[in-house]
Amino acid sequence: MNVATQTLSLSTVLRRPVTDSDGHRTGTLADVIVRLRKDNYPLVTGLVVAIGGSRTFIPASDLAVLAPERVELGHGPADVGEFKRREGEVLLSEDVLGHRLIDLSRVTFVKAYDVQLSPVLDGWAATGLDVHRRRWLGLGPRHAAHAPRDWMDFEPLIGHAESARVRQATGRIPELKPAQIADIIEEATEHEQDELLAQVHADPELEADVFEELDEDSQSELFKDRSDAEVAEVLARMQTDDAADAIMDLPQERRSSVLERLPDAQRADVYRLLGYHDLTAGGLMGTDFIALPATSTAAEALAAVRGAGDIQPQALVTLYSLNPDGTLEGVLSLAQAVQADPAERLSELADPDVVLASPADDVVDVTTRMADFNLLALPVVDDERRIIGVVTVDDALEAAIPEDWSRRESNHRETGSEG
Repeated sequence: MNVATQTLSLSTVLRRPVTDSDGHRTGTLADVIVRLRKDNYPLVTGLVVAIGGSRTFIPASDLAVLAPERVELGHGPADVGEFKRREGEVLLSEDVLGHRLIDLSRVTFVKAYDVQLSPVLDGWAATGLDVHRRRWLGLGPRHAAHAPRDWMDFEPLIGHAESARVRQATGRIPELKPAQIADIIEEATEHEQDELLAQVHADPELEADVFEELDEDSQSELFKDRSDAEVAEVLARMQTDDAADAIMDLPQERRSSVLERLPDAQRADVYRLLGYHDLTAGGLMGTDFIALPATSTAAEALAAVRGAGDIQPQALVTLYSLNPDGTLEGVLSLAQAVQADPAERLSELADPDVVLASPADDVVDVTTRMADFNLLALPVVDDERRIIGVVTVDDALEAAIPEDWSRRESNHRETGSEG
């Protein structure tokens, strides 16, 4: 095994002659094989050597020298068989070069133009990637001027189908935020989407969060290939208002079937939300909130918040106190409850002058009201002043900002592969 300490580029060894220990030419280096490892650099496990019209596998243990323009084996001529890829093997040239990767730090797609190989304790490993496109001399910075970036900064997606399971096991997509994963999925090809969704599918809660963040078109397209039961499984973990929106985007002939498969409580809430126009407070509101009798103490209110693990955090920033008949009595912030004497009652803490909305209020009125009063949540009440839902600030922003706001720089994607 080569004991050199210098790194080298894959491009400097590809298509170079491969010689045996006697200096006789064995073939030409066609590719370098690696195996992906969790939280570690991919280890070189072998070479693909072109001999005549066939390709042969050479194990990494037979490699004596790997250097720019020189590849030498540690043995003489040997009988070798035709190369057949095994499960989990990734070919750096065939599967990585020219293919798209995800730049995890910038959350964008880039292409790999070269791979950095470095000697490690147990051989060689792929340690870096060059994602800058080569330029013709005189038209910009030379390719060599770009230092390779750490392999661990990227997530490889495209490669041999048989290595997909290994990539899923070592993938780091779940480390991103749901909104970031959704943005990537929306710009991915069909095959890339399959790999991305396979990674998040292992965590059902994350999968639901990602689907909540997808735009309507992408969400509908991805649900198209899933059964009604599979769609309902995802929707059951989504916030009720997001689930209602997703059902409305399904083809009409599928809606009833999916609804029937939702948990009873969620199904009832979804049916209620479907009765409101989507550009009203009723259409914007979610049905998750915390409302307690005005006789409850601050300590009891905080206990209710701690026990509400299934409610989105945005809906927990404001608490509501109720009269004995269940009507809205007052409102207080979570911060007020935290800072109050634990024994103090909500009737003494809550502000009775509550800013309200009715289900039919226009979305513009709702967002303007929330902005005017600096509200993080706006309660929606019926004619009897009973809370039926809450519009949270994220829902208000989503309604107020143009649909394409988060993609306003989409034409700059893959910028890292050009400069």
